[in-house]
Amino acid sequence: MRLTIFWERMADHFGEAYADSFARDHVMSELGGRTVHQALAAGWDAKDVWRGVCAAVGVPAEKR
Repeated sequence: MRLTIFWERMADHFGEAYADSFARDHVMSELGGRTVHQALAAGWDAKDVWRGVCAAVGVPAEKR
C-alpha cells in the first residue's frame, strides 16, 4: 500500500483534521506499543500499519 492511500484511508475514517492527531498521539499494542507515525518511521509497511489501526479501532470490513 502506498502512503498516499494509507493517509487517504486514515482521513476517510477519522476525518481530515483528526487523522494526523490520532496517528501522532494514539499508542497501539497492535503496532508494538507505537503510534502510527512511529511505526511508519521504524519501517513498518503502510498496509501492516493500516491493519493494526483497523484492529485497534474496529474499522468496518468494507473500509479495510
